[in-house]
Amino acid sequence: MKTTILLSLLLAGVSFAGFEKWTNKDGKTAELDLIKVVEKDGEKAGEFKMRNGKTVTLKASDLSEEAGEKLAAWEPPAAEVQGKPSVFDDTLDGNLLKLDGKRLKKFELTERPEKFYVFYYTASWCGPCQQFTPSLVEFYNEHKNENFEIVLITSDQDEDSMEEYAANKSMPWPQLKLKKANDFKKEFKHGVTGIPSVIVCDLEGKNLGNFRNLAELEKLVK
Repeated sequence: MKTTILLSLLLAGVSFAGFEKWTNKDGKTAELDLIKVVEKDGEKAGEFKMRNGKTVTLKASDLSEEAGEKLAAWEPPAAEVQGKPSVFDDTLDGNLLKLDGKRLKKFELTERPEKFYVFYYTASWCGPCQQFTPSLVEFYNEHKNENFEIVLITSDQDEDSMEEYAANKSMPWPQLKLKKANDFKKEFKHGVTGIPSVIVCDLEGKNLGNFRNLAELEKLVK
């Protein structure tokens, strides 16, 4: 009863610019701003912003069938990407992961580097990589700036190995999804003959060399 009364009051309100129309199961419509989608009582629910700035949560079952479908399909707006475009954007956009706690999760690079991409070719099964990676992690944490971004390109065969490797080494950089790694290697042909390799490219895709010497890498990207 309380939900029905609340919906009637909300959906009888005056519409205003910038908010989408949402219809309840009784056919009443109002313009509300959907902030995010959550789970409530075992079903999808939307957190909506009201005209007065307050928020209200409406479950899919409170809405019309069409509005419920729109709620289920809703995705948060993509963050605005800052920085300069590069030849790598089409490949990297939407295909990156990054460590979040102990898990690799989808990551959007919203601040592109101003000068260089550093592609770290590595794998969990590679002994020299296991020895080298902590030094690169330390380098990244100390010297990361707007000029460069490291992206890991894996030679692992499964996602669990990628994730365990990233977690064990506390990797702070994004990495390309496993299913995209071979296509990336074929497209950009960085001439990697062994791992670990630290390939630096400018934004036009020019390969500037393998910078396993981190002192030299520091000079380049600072």
